[in-house]
Amino acid sequence: MGFSWLPFTGTMAIAPDSRAIALAKISIERLSRVDNASFTPPPASQTQDRDRDQTWAFWPVVPLYPYGNRRTLRREVVKDTIWTFEQVQGILYVIVPIRMTVVKLDAGGLLVYAPIAPTPECVRLVRELEIEHGEVKYIILPTVSGLEHKVFVGPFARKFRHAQVYVAPQQWSFPVSLPLSWLGFPVRRTHILPNHFKDAPFGDEFSYSILGPIYLGPGKFGEVVMLHRRSHTLLVTDTILSIPDQPPAVVQLNPAPLLFHARDHVHDVVDDTPANRTKGWKRIALFSCFFRPSAAATVPLGRAIREASQASDRSRANYFGLFPFSWKPDWERSFKALRCDGRLLVAPVLQTLILNRAPQETLAWANDVSCWDFERIIPCHLDAPLAADGRQFLEAFSFLNPEIQTSASDRDWAALKDDFEVLDSLDQGLTQRGITPPAKTP
Repeated sequence: MGFSWLPFTGTMAIAPDSRAIALAKISIERLSRVDNASFTPPPASQTQDRDRDQTWAFWPVVPLYPYGNRRTLRREVVKDTIWTFEQVQGILYVIVPIRMTVVKLDAGGLLVYAPIAPTPECVRLVRELEIEHGEVKYIILPTVSGLEHKVFVGPFARKFRHAQVYVAPQQWSFPVSLPLSWLGFPVRRTHILPNHFKDAPFGDEFSYSILGPIYLGPGKFGEVVMLHRRSHTLLVTDTILSIPDQPPAVVQLNPAPLLFHARDHVHDVVDDTPANRTKGWKRIALFSCFFRPSAAATVPLGRAIREASQASDRSRANYFGLFPFSWKPDWERSFKALRCDGRLLVAPVLQTLILNRAPQETLAWANDVSCWDFERIIPCHLDAPLAADGRQFLEAFSFLNPEIQTSASDRDWAALKDDFEVLDSLDQGLTQRGITPPAKTP
């Protein structure tokens, strides 16, 4: 997604071209949270308190937007049982939700799946649940390579000092593989997840299945999905997602990225309207899934600089007027095909660069998970919760096996052909240079 599942980074971050990389290096000032012109700014003291409440001090470790200031939204998914906590992150205003899920244990206490940045606001919202349902007992890191998840676990665990930390097997780091304790994980409280869920201390309530590790040359990919049996809820990290038609609530807390991408030209002045927010979101979704969507042509650097010098808004928050994109008239066809009415999707990056390196293993894993009894899925990114069952879960992996029966509403793959060609070209380049192994036939 707008995040790179590239094996040698392990970070869900945009993989831009050289011009985008140059833009990424620009120091961006903290954006205002004013949502409309009629908003009356609060007193300075309240603003400062709010900023401190949303501070993430370790943002330079993985420097993703919104850097050191992250708002958190908590949502109850299953009454008195499951809650999601959402923040945003991304690069070049291609921002998407990042989500952790908290589940109440039958015997009291909480299990946390895929922690997010433990800002004072986030910690306070978890403490409120602890008061009513018991303290955090278990913290789960369900990925092997995802730095955008791993970076939060150590700091989060230090806020909840009685919690035991369980991590997916075969952890690694780049460029040097370091012990987890060197990455901030508490030594005496960190454990490797057993291969079988029955051997885990929470196995009486949760089933889980481990995909991988899939070896990718310089690194590995792996993911742990968990089933909360009582609520029939499947927790996933990166393998499954669904594209919402409207921008998620957490993304709309600061509409600046949405309005930035709603423009068609550098000189456009875009009003903050629901239609423009939705337009910007659809384009963000395409960037997040394809890096460089075919519907967005890249403006030559010289032209982009000349146009930026004439832009009405040349602030840092607006990238000094730089807008190196030119959208084709039929770009919405690509979004419609990508979203496919919210149908479950394996991220195109995973399809093209990772899971096709171990197709048989992936299909066996997906088939096992599809046999579980669940009625909703909560991914760590994009839309959630998703009303879906095992059949729909397995259908998402039909790109590895065309014989998997799919529903009538087949995705318009022809509309995405050019987008996948960009990823295929990247795949070929990585393979030819010996960076990653070649894809395998199922």
